[in-house]
Amino acid sequence: MTTAVQQVLHYPRLDTVLMVEETIRKAKEYPTKAELLKHLPKKMMYQTFLLILDYLEKSNKIHIDKKDGRIVWIWNPRGVDEILRKGMVVR
Repeated sequence: MTTAVQQVLHYPRLDTVLMVEETIRKAKEYPTKAELLKHLPKKMMYQTFLLILDYLEKSNKIHIDKKDGRIVWIWNPRGVDEILRKGMVVR
């Protein structure tokens, strides 16, 4: 059994990840990948951009809709703290 290993040519810096997060959070409408990439303050390699989106999705900060590809910011630390304080079990 073989597994496909993706070779990463360039890992993003923290300021680049934060720039993408902030752009998604401040968006007035839910952008697609192409719209988001075009509206970033600085240009970046597409592979790096996809790596950041993959990280944000796996860390449950964003959701990328499978139907139309729109990116939605879903992370709410205050809401999570409030739910955990009430004793709700998150699975």
